[in-house]
Amino acid sequence: MVAVILLPAIWNGFPFVYSDTGGYLLRPFTHDFDMGRSAFYGAFLATGIAVDFWSNAIIQALLSAWVITLVLRSVGMERPWIAVGVVGALCVGTSLPWYAGDLEPDVFLPLSVLAFYLTAFAPSKLRRWETAALVAVICCAIAFHMSIYAVLLLLFAFCAVLWTVAARLALPRPRLIVPALSLALGAALALASNYLIVGTARFTPGGTIFLFGRLLEDGFVTTYLDRTCPDPSLSLCQYRDALPTQSDDWLWGTETPLAKLGGWRAFTPEANRIIIATVREQPAAQIVAALKDTVRQIGTLATGDGFGSNDNWHTAWVFKQYAPDTVPSFDASAQQHDAIDFHFINMLHVPLALGATFLLPVLVVFCWRRRAVTTPLGLTVFVALMANAAVCATFSVVADRYQSRIVCIAVLAAALAGQDLLKEQLKSHRGRIIAAGESPSDYGVP
Repeated sequence: MVAVILLPAIWNGFPFVYSDTGGYLLRPFTHDFDMGRSAFYGAFLATGIAVDFWSNAIIQALLSAWVITLVLRSVGMERPWIAVGVVGALCVGTSLPWYAGDLEPDVFLPLSVLAFYLTAFAPSKLRRWETAALVAVICCAIAFHMSIYAVLLLLFAFCAVLWTVAARLALPRPRLIVPALSLALGAALALASNYLIVGTARFTPGGTIFLFGRLLEDGFVTTYLDRTCPDPSLSLCQYRDALPTQSDDWLWGTETPLAKLGGWRAFTPEANRIIIATVREQPAAQIVAALKDTVRQIGTLATGDGFGSNDNWHTAWVFKQYAPDTVPSFDASAQQHDAIDFHFINMLHVPLALGATFLLPVLVVFCWRRRAVTTPLGLTVFVALMANAAVCATFSVVADRYQSRIVCIAVLAAALAGQDLLKEQLKSHRGRIIAAGESPSDYGVP
């Protein structure tokens, strides 16, 4: 299964990289923070320099195969050939192998959601060491990226509410002690790793600046400046007429207003002031905008976002400075020659992902009515999909990558729910035939 998951990266000739990869890798060498770049994940990447980062890709693929196998066991499908078939199908039809083989923490979002499901709804199916390992996966995922922490917190809040009403809804009651412990230990790991690597026990910073970019893109910042400027206490007023309309044009580059104002560290206090002021002045409009962006994010996805060679100039520079032996293989990769046709790949991935996303709640309802074993899995994944869309669209901007990184488990959950419903339907049909005194085999029913 690991080999199948890594096939795209093996064909590429190098693990896939993203524009953020270099930012992560820099952290353990420079011992400082950057916007949204986990020092802990950077340290994880640094362990793989000697082998062209293949050890990192193998670990991510191994965790993916293992967690999926545990999920299949939890729903009574633990035969090896089934696991191989399911993983193979996910590798063909979803973004799973592209993120598992990518030097980014994105794959840990779907893995942490599945680990959360297993510890909350299927603890009896797990051995003690498996539970401990799943807790470790959740902890690392939280320390790797703050957006994962936000999604898991929302998922935990949902499960806490579900715990109080599960009996009335005839749903399994989630076990919350291990998930709660995982969230607490993950937060502790994030703080401790940042203290050890950077020297400061704080969460990875930058969320304020990303949120500011979203408010800028939605027009709230411009409206506030039009109403407030000139104001000598607001340095942004001098760039009021030169503000970009897109978040990326504000965040990245050496000639952006953000860069001219001293960068994200210097501008964070003013960003906080503007964010608080806009929320206070237009709370209803803020909620409406966040909801609209969330809905847009649910349907916005595509495999390969940010995989172009032009996106990797910073990562290429970091490799040359801190991992020079990896440069020949990196430069020779298919990705760096734009040899991957994601348009063709997305002809399959996008409709399958969207279909699973919108079909999943319907399947969950049918599974719930029939007390199907896959109900908790489908419910957990659906809530995580919505939480991810809400977190990313509210605190950043709508982007293909954000939903694409998690939607592979929507396809998995929808397929398992559909199989479960079909099995229940066949069982019911078989029962009716036997009750009528006839043989099921006469009707082609196993």
